Amino acid sequence: METLESLRGKMESAEDLYSIARTMKVLAAVNVRHYREALESLVEYYRTIEMGLQIVLQSEARSIPGMETVPGSALGAIVIGANQGLAGQFSNRVVSYALRGMDKLAAPSDQRHVLVIGLRTAAHMDVAGHPVEKAIASPSSLAGVTSSVIDVLLKVEEWREQHDVQRIVLFFNTPTSGTSFHTRMRWLLPVDLDWLRDLQTTAWDSRVLPMFTMDRGQLFSALLHQYFFVLLYRAFVESLTSENTTRLATMQAAEQNIEDRLREITTRYHHLRQSSITEELLDIASGFEALTDVEGE
Repeated sequence: METLESLRGKMESAEDLYSIARTMKVLAAVNVRHYREALESLVEYYRTIEMGLQIVLQSEARSIPGMETVPGSALGAIVIGANQGLAGQFSNRVVSYALRGMDKLAAPSDQRHVLVIGLRTAAHMDVAGHPVEKAIASPSSLAGVTSSVIDVLLKVEEWREQHDVQRIVLFFNTPTSGTSFHTRMRWLLPVDLDWLRDLQTTAWDSRVLPMFTMDRGQLFSALLHQYFFVLLYRAFVESLTSENTTRLATMQAAEQNIEDRLREITTRYHHLRQSSITEELLDIASGFEALTDVEGE
């Protein structure tokens, strides 16, 4: 049976949950704005790298340097997820998509090297029964993205040197319109030769191609390293944007549900309190009447 004390306790718990949901909603909204601004900045940075590669590739009518490697059967998979929950199906979807993607790429299970960013996503991967070679915490802000990208690049180099991994693919969530997202796969290695050939044949915007004094091969290698960096950085930011957008929607729904629940509990509390007051008044009235009858005798 409900009492005023039990209902008061439920009201306090609901108010605490409401405060938490509201705080998380505000934080997610702020993060989404910052991440979207970062994505806009990355577009220009990516375009600058493309222009540099275009200059190098068009400087001499030769084949693309250093691209003779033929990919083997080993596969490196980088799954970018989240550390925390309260973001709907964010981790489940990227894990399911990554597992299906690795199966389609026909990589033998003993030649799969999986790096997961996001401790919660790594836990989902374990539950799915797929071994994870290494799991690292996902960055909680833009300030931590650079160090996370460097950690991933170091792992990629380790795969290439120790296990001859020449195929490396990214799996991550990317935002769409509104609060939705979809999961995608993007190749890190091998580099898309068709894309490089397009850059080599695309006409430069002006009549004179810019000059450079650095060795062509070294400059090409340096630009590719920057390309890998911005590709990973963008994947991280897109994942963080999707995570916080989903969390924002989840917290908005939770906030509304808590408001409805709190309103319901408050109504029941007031009804019970009013009933209790009425009962007390009736008891007082009954006592007064009994006392009056005794005095009248």
